Amino acid sequence: MSDGRIFTVRVTVGQEETTAKLIYSKVKTYNLPVYAILAPSKVKGYIFVEAPSKSAVDEAIKGIRHAKGTLPGEIRFEEIEHFLEEKPAVSGFEPGDIVELIAGPFKGEKAKVVRVDEAKDEIVVELIGSIVPIPVTVRGEYVRLISKRQKE
Repeated sequence: MSDGRIFTVRVTVGQEETTAKLIYSKVKTYNLPVYAILAPSKVKGYIFVEAPSKSAVDEAIKGIRHAKGTLPGEIRFEEIEHFLEEKPAVSGFEPGDIVELIAGPFKGEKAKVVRVDEAKDEIVVELIGSIVPIPVTVRGEYVRLISKRQKE
């Protein structure tokens, strides 16, 4: 592993990815000693920057819009490692959920989840409003959750 240490940068909520891209651009332009930038979607208002020192991070974020400052201290890799694990796009979907298809030939249609196959990262849905309910298999990233199944 590199000699980098991981620091937390406070940013404007909702601007994490944009801020990370701006920092990346500055690091590349000025050849600053920053090894990695992580903006996990589950963490609001913070990004993580790997660099040899806090001063290197401070230099990288200086003048960057939405970057509010570096928190004191550093964090261990183990504390953010779980953000790097890839989860299947279908995780979180259950039979009975109502989804919208956001890609493919049925784009814009609403459907009900019939079955979830995490191994293949696919969901079997039935289109709502079709006269004959035909099961359609779609990739996990082609659907967006509208509402969870009503539990009795």
